[in-house]
Amino acid sequence: MGRFAPTRRARALALVLVAVLVLALALAAVDAAEAIETGARDDVEGGCAARFDDEEGNADAEGNAEADAEASCGCADAQNRASALGDMLEQDKQKTAQQQESSVKTTSAEKHELDSAPVFDELQAYIEAGHMDPDLVRPMPMVFIPAGEFTMGTDDPQIPGDAEGPARRVRLSEFELDEMEVSNRQFAEFVLDTKYVTEAESFGWSFCFLGTLSEKLREEITVQVQEVPWWAPVNGANWLHPDGPDSDVVLQDKLDYPVTHVTHNDARAYCEWAGKRLPREAEFERAAKGDLEGVLFPWGAEMTPNGTHRANLWQGHFPENNTGEDGYVWASPVDSFGAQNKFGLKNIIGNVWEWVADAWNTRHHLTAPGGGMLTDFQVEIAGRIDDPAVERVKKGGSYMCHISYCYRYRVDARSHNTADSSSQNLGFRCARDTDED
Repeated sequence: MGRFAPTRRARALALVLVAVLVLALALAAVDAAEAIETGARDDVEGGCAARFDDEEGNADAEGNAEADAEASCGCADAQNRASALGDMLEQDKQKTAQQQESSVKTTSAEKHELDSAPVFDELQAYIEAGHMDPDLVRPMPMVFIPAGEFTMGTDDPQIPGDAEGPARRVRLSEFELDEMEVSNRQFAEFVLDTKYVTEAESFGWSFCFLGTLSEKLREEITVQVQEVPWWAPVNGANWLHPDGPDSDVVLQDKLDYPVTHVTHNDARAYCEWAGKRLPREAEFERAAKGDLEGVLFPWGAEMTPNGTHRANLWQGHFPENNTGEDGYVWASPVDSFGAQNKFGLKNIIGNVWEWVADAWNTRHHLTAPGGGMLTDFQVEIAGRIDDPAVERVKKGGSYMCHISYCYRYRVDARSHNTADSSSQNLGFRCARDTDED
């Protein structure tokens, strides 16, 4: 028996070695799978990941292409209330529970109903003090957009992850669209008539670009959006106080600037009060393109034809320095720059982002069911207008857009945010069916 003992020990040792080898191979396989998954994800994020399904007539764009561009200006996921909550909790984790409670007020679940309408009260005080004339209302002119066909999207997407393509033909009925973005003056009329409280007021804060804040406010900022540190959730920022609580659109003569710090829900509420609605994404794009095909901008292919600036965009180096070569460093009045296309629309790109009705979707129908051109009916169904979706589409870009960081001021471009998010560079305009008075 004794002479067989070494053999048994050898066999036992061999079994142990085999088990270790199997475990090592399994771990290596897991690492390899993770590496492949990461590499595939990087490939998607770095380039085009559009897939065409010829049988269903759909196109699917996945991933987060141009990730650096997406994060740099903060015009999508990095700039929403959910992400801000995470950043607040992470950056404030060293604070006491009492300090956290006073500084973290965000997410839909934590939105609180106010016992009063403080902005309404402020407006009333301005009227009593003679700072505002309640009768000085400027009706919004609307432009007629005739029925017709156009090419929606593009086969040459600049940011594929935004599902800018593929190009598809769409036929729309006639409609009307506000000539300009809704202004602070017009929104004030709405608030005075309804005592409406925006979601930014209910949350107690909204997103502001640090460069627009006073030095005093900047010194008080303790929380910034990690992915885009030039954005910060600012307590007291809302449509009446767009640059924080020490700013004021009435006292600073900005009533004719675009209303901002409005959520998708706020925009819909205003449109309903005005007897209108938010434009569908297809309508917005049709109006922006006019009758032009294959162009980047409402007026044509060149950004500054004959050296003339046609839109309020970022010049210089983002985010440190905006030279203001177009005449404005931040937002501009709603009637600035004049008509951008044949329909007479103003600021249909640039100035501030604009909410549209559609839920965010990266899967587009190329044709109507059974073939043929897409029409209003298919566009509305695809847009899931009445779907209580979290993510909603916004169009047009803003004064913070720069070709090297947020090339989303093209007529084909699109972006998104959560319906309860608001910021200093996001507004809206209204649409109306022509059979409605």
